[in-house]
Amino acid sequence: MPAIEVSGLTKAFRTYKKQPGVFGAVKGLFHREYEQVTAVNAVSFKIEPGELVGFLGPNGAGKTTTLKMLAGLLYPTGGSANVLGHTPWERHDDYRRQFALLLGQKNQLWWDLPARESLELNAKIYGIPDDRLKKTLGDLTELLGVSDKLNVNVRELSLGERMKMELIASLLHQPKVLFLDEPTIGLDVTSQKTVRDFIRHHNTEQKTTIILTSHYMADIQELCKRVIIIDHGKIFFDGKLDKIVDRFADFKLVSIQCTNADTQPAERLASYGEVLERNSTAIKLKVKRDRVIAVCKALLDELPVSDIDIQEVPIEDVIRQIFSR
Repeated sequence: MPAIEVSGLTKAFRTYKKQPGVFGAVKGLFHREYEQVTAVNAVSFKIEPGELVGFLGPNGAGKTTTLKMLAGLLYPTGGSANVLGHTPWERHDDYRRQFALLLGQKNQLWWDLPARESLELNAKIYGIPDDRLKKTLGDLTELLGVSDKLNVNVRELSLGERMKMELIASLLHQPKVLFLDEPTIGLDVTSQKTVRDFIRHHNTEQKTTIILTSHYMADIQELCKRVIIIDHGKIFFDGKLDKIVDRFADFKLVSIQCTNADTQPAERLASYGEVLERNSTAIKLKVKRDRVIAVCKALLDELPVSDIDIQEVPIEDVIRQIFSR
């Protein structure tokens, strides 16, 4: 049985359409115009227990809205969802004890309290025994390297330290499902790697089902084998991460080391593919997939090539092209 099953999930918001100027503001007092904005449009997918799935999309695509519905914070306009056998927006206590939602741009810890007191308060809310809290807190803080920051007020923590404490707060009750909405936003590269390593370790050890949204492709590439891409509220792609390149990038990058590369005629190089870079010793070409073998043979036969390298297009470039469509 899937841990998460979503079918035709839809969410539309009714928003006030304000007219410009003072006249428009006065008119709005007596006659208001509204428009309906569909944030999530008939989304369907299934996620098996223990899966770590990347949930991608440009800003405003509907990612956070979807997560909020799965967490029971929003009621859908239509469709259904089943998480761990529960309908999220019915908000049964048994379900609320089995999931956690971490929003990278929202705080759940009290700013004026030491992190330890905020975490102990969360533990009381979830009814976690003291002995289990002590062990869980010790394990999590050690893995994230913040054991010495527990008695520091949350407002005095750095952004990276605060995000680690937020992550600990989300995992204190050992949820079976974890929704992570941009958990590494604004962090430096060292903190990003620490958080990524921790998420990977936790998913492997605890078999927690995780949906991860992020604008950092390094997060997705290191953690997720499967990705779901949503755009304008609709599912655009659902499959393995490595299949995105095969499906949406119809070319490869061919780089050659060549003497007198900058003297080669532009027309000649254009016959092989699109020239991306060129200097005195190297040429980088963008070549159609179905022509790579023929082009490489021609390059070796016709130019003084000393080395050749064939690479896939970086996944972040492919995702950027998909979003731009």
